[in-house]
Amino acid sequence: MSTTSLFKSPAGERAIMAIYESVLARWPVPYDTLNIPTRHGNTFVIASGEPSAPPLILLHGAGSNSAVWAGDVAEYAGQHRVYAVDLIGEPGKSAPNRPDWDGPAFALWLDDVFGALKLEKATLIGVSQGAWTALKFATYQPERVEKLVLLCPGGVTPDRLSFLIRVMLLSPLGRWGIQRINQLLFGDQPVPEELNDFLTLIFKQFKSRMGILPLFSDEELCRLTMPTLLLIGAADPLRDAEKIVARMQGLLPHLTAAVIPGAGHVLLYTTGRIVPFLAHGNGA
Repeated sequence: MSTTSLFKSPAGERAIMAIYESVLARWPVPYDTLNIPTRHGNTFVIASGEPSAPPLILLHGAGSNSAVWAGDVAEYAGQHRVYAVDLIGEPGKSAPNRPDWDGPAFALWLDDVFGALKLEKATLIGVSQGAWTALKFATYQPERVEKLVLLCPGGVTPDRLSFLIRVMLLSPLGRWGIQRINQLLFGDQPVPEELNDFLTLIFKQFKSRMGILPLFSDEELCRLTMPTLLLIGAADPLRDAEKIVARMQGLLPHLTAAVIPGAGHVLLYTTGRIVPFLAHGNGA
């Protein structure tokens, strides 16, 4: 298990963690923090909402941490016990371990989290790599997933290499280049300045994981018989929205899908679509 720092410098790590702590200090609902041992290392969890309420697990995307849920958690915690989980190997408070994407590692990791939280079944909301992780677990143990919400998921169709090349070209161009990448990721959505600054800091100070998320087979995706909500931006530079919707519509019997006009890869302001789905099984 890796113990190598994933940050470019100790000062960079401290700066990112300082912002994380400032977000936690302003968390909009009462919360507890948990440190869960798993076979792939410590996992940090922010728990909000009534402990007796139906469980909801939030999985952020690559290059971020659970601080990104601060604007949404109050709406989710009104009806759920919400667990915002820091993915391992990302710039949060979980272990720096990065197990192989191929094979069952991430499903087994989330299975350990379920076990520690004493969850027989839960609803999952995942963003990008977090959505891929949710899919990994849901295809591994579909009977333990009540509902599934996927925002711009990886692993459904091949990612666009053109975007990855643009990132490689823009990355060495300092803050200007990072801002251009952020514009591509957010599309036409208005972006809070604090979020933009936080993601810019992570981009500058964190060693992003390189590689391509493996695709799920038709046989795996056909296991997803639970109610599923798919949201993806029409202007997503990384993933083809129409192709993802078409493939999932052909394989998932209880899918609700929406392509959001003008939105890029990072989706904002989605609770108005997700909360009705969580409550009644419809949304979008």
